[in-house]
Amino acid sequence: MPTNKKELRLHYKNLRKELTNDNIEEKSLAVANNLIQLPIWDKTYYHVFLPIEEHKEVNTEYVLHLLSGKDKEIVVSRSDFETRGMSHFLLTDNTRIKKNEYNIPEPVNGLPVPSATIDVVFVPLLAFDLSGNRVGYGKGFYDKFLTECKPETIKIGLSFFEAENEIEDVFESDVKLDYCVTPDKVYEF
Repeated sequence: MPTNKKELRLHYKNLRKELTNDNIEEKSLAVANNLIQLPIWDKTYYHVFLPIEEHKEVNTEYVLHLLSGKDKEIVVSRSDFETRGMSHFLLTDNTRIKKNEYNIPEPVNGLPVPSATIDVVFVPLLAFDLSGNRVGYGKGFYDKFLTECKPETIKIGLSFFEAENEIEDVFESDVKLDYCVTPDKVYEF
C-alpha cells in the first residue's frame, strides 16, 4: 500500500476516476448526512470549497443546503496561483460563480471575509490518516489558508474513502484536521 504523499495522491486520484456520477452523488449525500452528527452547528462562518467536477471531488452542494437550512454565513474562495493565497467571499444570492482556468468554480464578486473570521472550514483532500494528516493536491493553498485562520477554527476533511494508517512524509507546516467525514464514518482527531 502507498504511504507517502506522492504515492497516495496517485492512488486516490485513480480510485476517484473509477467513481460514476451516481457514486459521487450518493457518497456526497452520505457525507453531508454524517456531518449533522458533529458538534459544530453553533458557529457563524462556514467556509466551503466548490468541487472541481473533473477531479470527482465530494459534491458540497448538499453541505451548502445544510448550511443555508441552518441559516449560516457561507464563505467561498478565489485562488491566486502566483501567491498560492486564497481570498474569501460571502456567498449570497448575488454572488456570481465562474470557473477559473483550472476549472475551479470561484466567486467573481462579493463581500470579502477575512480568514480570521471563519469558524469552520470544510477541507478538500485526496487522502488522510488516523492522526488527522491530509494529502491534498500538493499546491499548499489550504495549508497556507488554514494557518491564517484563528487557532480554534474547526477543520473538517471531506473524503469518499476511509483513513490510511499513516502518511509517512508529513511536515511540521502541514495543518492537521480536527475531523474527517466519509460516507460511512466520522473520524475525530
